[in-house]
Amino acid sequence: MSKNSDLANHKTKMKLSASDKIFNGVNIAIMTLICIVIVYPLYYVVIASMTDPVIVNSGKVLFYPVKPYFEGYKTTLSYMPLWTSYKNTIIYTVVGTVVSLIATIPAGYALSRKDLVGRRGLIFVFTFTMFFSGGIIPLYLTIRTLNIYNSIWAMVLPVAVSAYNLIVCRSFFESGIPDELLEASKVDGCSDFGFFFKIAIPLSSTIIAVMALFYATAMWNQFFNALMYLQDDNKMPLQVILRNLVLMNQANQMGSSGDAMITKQKLAEQLKYCIVVVAAAPLLIVYPFIQKYFAKGVTIGAVKG
Repeated sequence: MSKNSDLANHKTKMKLSASDKIFNGVNIAIMTLICIVIVYPLYYVVIASMTDPVIVNSGKVLFYPVKPYFEGYKTTLSYMPLWTSYKNTIIYTVVGTVVSLIATIPAGYALSRKDLVGRRGLIFVFTFTMFFSGGIIPLYLTIRTLNIYNSIWAMVLPVAVSAYNLIVCRSFFESGIPDELLEASKVDGCSDFGFFFKIAIPLSSTIIAVMALFYATAMWNQFFNALMYLQDDNKMPLQVILRNLVLMNQANQMGSSGDAMITKQKLAEQLKYCIVVVAAAPLLIVYPFIQKYFAKGVTIGAVKG
């Protein structure tokens, strides 16, 4: 024990060579530059959503709100359909994520089992759907035939399983759950269902968190499906309502003149930034709490042949 501690202390006391210092310095500079390139556009949107649109449109680089202007947020937050759409989006996201996990995790585990009859054929079928699909019209007719048009299931079921996510899950179970563990459990009298629920699932918290993140993000950002498969305004998700708000203010702008037109034009410009903030804020708040699972889960579940 003392030898290990002495060795650790010796390593910490070792001085870096000049080349190591240069290498670390270059790495830090490059990573800092990359972070700025990635973070600043997001920061700019937040600042622009609180700044007078005249200054934003002038092309100046903004580091803090200049001449604060909050009419965009007042209009957005006072738009009553916004809160209904928020509730709808949360429901669609929660229900859709749960349904997707229930469908994807067992399917990924089943495809990882080498003793599954027709395994390669099933994998080919799922992979085929990543490149070819039946098209919008057949899917629309299917939803009509199933009598789920204009309901929550029209938003959830068509996107319940992603072929890419399924392949990632399969790869995770292949590499993360050893065959020896399955054999040992069978020796102890454990059934296939027992192994899946009592052993495989508890060992798969990482990939479950990653899949939940992937599916929740996709469900939160659904836009086109809502336009296609929903009819009632009170069932529309957040993205559609925010888009309608922008279009409504642009239409109002065309019917005005003079100072009123200038005011509405400024409002319409700022609304674009406010809507991005309102739509992305919940995901940005939640993501830091689960991002530790993201890189690890994607690495463990890396796609293999």
